[in-house]
Amino acid sequence: MIEFDRVVKLHGGVAAVDGLTLTIPAGGITVLLGSSGSGKSTTLRMINRLIEPDSGSIRFEGSDIAGIEPTQLRRRIGYVIQGVGLFPHWNVARNIATVPSLLDWDKPRIDKRITELLHLVDLPAENFARKRPAELSGGQAQRVGVARALAGDPALLLMDEPFGALDPLTRRDLQAAVKTIQRDTKKTILFVTHDIEEALRLGDYIAVLRAGRLVQFGPPLALLEQPADDFVRDFIGGGETGLRRLSLQPATTRAEPGEAANMLARAASLRDALEFMLAHGVDRVGVPEGGVVTLAGIVR
Repeated sequence: MIEFDRVVKLHGGVAAVDGLTLTIPAGGITVLLGSSGSGKSTTLRMINRLIEPDSGSIRFEGSDIAGIEPTQLRRRIGYVIQGVGLFPHWNVARNIATVPSLLDWDKPRIDKRITELLHLVDLPAENFARKRPAELSGGQAQRVGVARALAGDPALLLMDEPFGALDPLTRRDLQAAVKTIQRDTKKTILFVTHDIEEALRLGDYIAVLRAGRLVQFGPPLALLEQPADDFVRDFIGGGETGLRRLSLQPATTRAEPGEAANMLARAASLRDALEFMLAHGVDRVGVPEGGVVTLAGIVR
């Protein structure tokens, strides 16, 4: 889907991205994870040519992006940022219609797409299509931003720390929404964050960047269990490796025969099970598929 080949980007003579070679697989969520100054946002913005590399090449769907006119490239790529960037004087429907209108879609097709996308982001069209951005909460505005980015049916969705300014509960809800959207649409999503919990919750793959260089790339559990070096171990684990490993494993993987008075949600992780037991002073909790997860089983 996206291939970086020895890409370098300099800022003031210093490499913000330093010889990056990385292939982003199609059809999943890949997270660029790193602290401030690691080069993750610069890497993302080079894909849609908001920033141009100083050397190396980037290929998108097999073509070198240097040979694609920037406006045409951007119409093939959805882009979501922290500030949302909705046009304040347009209503929600017209904001979502921005790219389809530029692509010369007819009105019935655009109207159908608006309704589909508002349903996808859990904002019913009959309630939200005519609202202006000022009438939306932060979480609702970000959902509209995601819908707008998907409106032209792009192959790729870029998300640059989109939830960083939101409260923890809204942020968690939107992370779940992104997972659902990716599952339903099969889009390739490249997501930038400095939040390790967010990266572990969202990523099918995580690319850890440090000072513009790729340190390790792989599935979240592999990074926790087989870190490439002490930096990755400390950055990803951070003294909570055990709990973070639990968060990546569905509770059903440790289900045992038995019954319990309380039941976990269907998508609950082993960490969710542990937190429930600690909060409620019990040593077991049921799973919807049948059986229970026990405290002793988690410890084992």
